[in-house]
Amino acid sequence: MYAIKRELKLNKKETSLMRGMAGFRRLVYNFGLEMVIASWSFDGINKSDAKRIDAIKQVFTQVVMKMPEYAWMKKYPSTIYQSAFIALKRAFNQWRQGLSGFPKKKTKKRGDSFTVYKTSGIYPEKGKPAIPFTNRVVIYAGKRIQLPGLKEFRLKERIDFTCSSQTFTVSRTADRWFVSFALDAQKIPPIYHPIERAGVDLGVKTLATVSDGTCYTMPVSTKRAKTKLGKVQWRNRHKVLGSKRLGVKPSNNARRYYVKLARHHTRIGNIRRDTIHKMTTDLSRRVYCIRIEDLNVLGMMENQKLAAAVSDNCFYEVRRQLVYKQSHYGTKIELVDRWFPSSKTCCCCGHVQEMKLRDRVFDCLALRPCDG
Repeated sequence: MYAIKRELKLNKKETSLMRGMAGFRRLVYNFGLEMVIASWSFDGINKSDAKRIDAIKQVFTQVVMKMPEYAWMKKYPSTIYQSAFIALKRAFNQWRQGLSGFPKKKTKKRGDSFTVYKTSGIYPEKGKPAIPFTNRVVIYAGKRIQLPGLKEFRLKERIDFTCSSQTFTVSRTADRWFVSFALDAQKIPPIYHPIERAGVDLGVKTLATVSDGTCYTMPVSTKRAKTKLGKVQWRNRHKVLGSKRLGVKPSNNARRYYVKLARHHTRIGNIRRDTIHKMTTDLSRRVYCIRIEDLNVLGMMENQKLAAAVSDNCFYEVRRQLVYKQSHYGTKIELVDRWFPSSKTCCCCGHVQEMKLRDRVFDCLALRPCDG
């Protein structure tokens, strides 16, 4: 799969439409989450989470949406609330498998998003797949994109080729709106890797150190952006974005400040993602077998002196990107046990000795001399 993400160029009316659809999706997701939790207290019901959500979906479509106070829901595409229930199923499934935490309610502060997809198509027989491209949206080269169930929107960056996709996800970052979709394209992995095997040591001062001597560091622009963010937060430390509980509306200055604050956070996040993406791509192109440590990131974050550096270097994100890029670049990822003394073992004789955290150079103290 090959994903494309482009920023939308919206006017005020289109922005209001996007916020309304994102709010609709958020309302449905939170409604389904509350109903699932409430259904656990019912006696005599022994059903899986997926079946409970299917029953809640029927209640929502047949009862809730027909209420007069919710008549505004009919002006939005039905795929928005359907995708919300699909996302809720996926969240509970990942929680049951231990891959993520318990599903949380969606809020505006965590970002707005919704998904639309094309459902209509030409099906030759019942139960058979649709004729190719009849259930997909054709995207032509240029600065315009047609979203299923909605109108055509403008893009700030052009698409250089004609393609097609079925599912589109619209998301908001600060005050900017983006659309992303996936293409059925295959990437042929490289046949030859210059390095057969290498170990990667994630650190605090440097992002990663490879056993062949290569070092990857976070750019200086990250520290500058964080310093600028701290100054902006200190100057506006008394601003409050209203209070729904007290019925206080936010001022225009507070709205503008929080938009500006979100832009600063977005810039820092983009720098981190770009650096980690380039580092993992370079490693995947050069090394066939990559060995990384199975680190306890949550435990490292409890150390107040190292928490900021650990969160900046995104240890788990490095591992996640290396793992999912295996199929793209034909690499092999091996996880090393977190208790394996890799930094305390001599690479020549295998002698293991204690080392303090301040020691940066390994000096073998074994009786048998080492060549290194």
